[in-house]
Amino acid sequence: MYDLVLSGGRVIDPESGLDSVRHVGISGGAVREVGERPLSGTTTVDVTGLVVCPGFVDLHSHSQDVPGGRLQALDGVTTALELEAGAFPVEHAYRRAAAEGRPINYGFSTSWAAARMHVLAGAPAVADLDELLVHVADPRWQAAATPGDVDRILGLLESDLAAGALGIGVLVGYAPGTDPAEYLAVAALAARHGVPTYTHARDLVEMDPHVPVDGAEEIVRAAGETGAHMHYCHLNSTSGRHVDRVLALVERVRREGSTVTTEAYPYGAGMTGIGAAFLAPELLGRRGLTPTSIGHLALGRRIADADELRRVRAEDPGALAFVHQADEADPVAFGVVQRALAFSDAAVASDAIAPQWPAGPRDALRWPLPPQVATHPRTAGTFGRTLRMLVRELGLLSLPEAVRRCTLVPARIVENAAPAMRRKGRLQPGCDADVTVFDPATVTDRSTYTDTTRPSAGIRHVLVGGRFVVRDGALDAGALPGRPVRGG
Repeated sequence: MYDLVLSGGRVIDPESGLDSVRHVGISGGAVREVGERPLSGTTTVDVTGLVVCPGFVDLHSHSQDVPGGRLQALDGVTTALELEAGAFPVEHAYRRAAAEGRPINYGFSTSWAAARMHVLAGAPAVADLDELLVHVADPRWQAAATPGDVDRILGLLESDLAAGALGIGVLVGYAPGTDPAEYLAVAALAARHGVPTYTHARDLVEMDPHVPVDGAEEIVRAAGETGAHMHYCHLNSTSGRHVDRVLALVERVRREGSTVTTEAYPYGAGMTGIGAAFLAPELLGRRGLTPTSIGHLALGRRIADADELRRVRAEDPGALAFVHQADEADPVAFGVVQRALAFSDAAVASDAIAPQWPAGPRDALRWPLPPQVATHPRTAGTFGRTLRMLVRELGLLSLPEAVRRCTLVPARIVENAAPAMRRKGRLQPGCDADVTVFDPATVTDRSTYTDTTRPSAGIRHVLVGGRFVVRDGALDAGALPGRPVRGG
């Protein structure tokens, strides 16, 4: 007799290759049996005709709060990790999440950018993404550091790794003056600790002929010279129309024995602080952008011209902005995104942004979210959109392969740093009961650039540690079963 039985669904376990009708028995927060014969449970849920798979693992989520976690749960996510920007000091981030509670599992890398801002620009060490964005345009942290300051930065990162950070997040693309030798030192530190780095790459040489080192070459060079596991964040957004050259480079160094993993998200627009160095009006042409390519989230519209862009960057450099890079209605332009997603062993990762509240009181536990709350649609729809677009509409991935890209692939990227991830991304006896159940015929995103917080459809049930966070398509607003994922 199990606590819960999911009966008669199409069970997909990407590690064993199982793809068949089975019955899943869950007790004590873990999967206990995946059997051909019917099982008995205190609660039995008939999931005939639905897919039962491991909960989706999101490697790249800046949406580390309760509202964002709820939106991601409704998109099938059971574990959301902040690995690209990271958090510094990492213990502050874990302590805050534990005190507030989370609907899904959470974890953090240590933040090279925040540690660098602390050392070079005096930014407070508060493990807060909003605080990081406040300082994102400060030229003091964007420049080359002295050897002594580099040693201080590395020391802070090493302390965070000892405290359980899941690797090192490196926003080197936001600090274009950084000496490439410092990046190599960060990679060497990660290699010594056996953890990945998660990099937002510098500009490619095609975008900036004067860049100190080509962004893609820098990542693969570090993998070869240090032996570190180098994870290439949102390769679609930093590579743009040069994605084929970058993918070929990654494929070559993999054949040579380097560990370089990639991720992508299924949208043509990114989002970041409007004060980011690469959004300066005079630099937009490098990416084929203009000021009207930038959409200011709070203003609810696109930037009119270069003068307005300079003004809003100066007034509030941390304000979030859409960066419309690839026209989603243009098959050629959007093909860049599709090829990055279909690349061998690329993980699906959202780059989610925490829902932004207007000025005034903020009720983090309110549900449904008020209509004025906004974010990037990928926060609510990345995984539903991937299953709709890549599987049903384009046929670029089979359903089992798409599930693997959302579950096992990201879990394996992190599991050497965090042994707990070896119990996620799989649906086998002994694994954590982080489970997503969806309708393959109807699963889809519903969030748009103008209605940004509409939950995905077709996600029927989501369990975290054996507890329903989503049941029959509805969120349980009282469910906060998320647990920390730590390095160790």
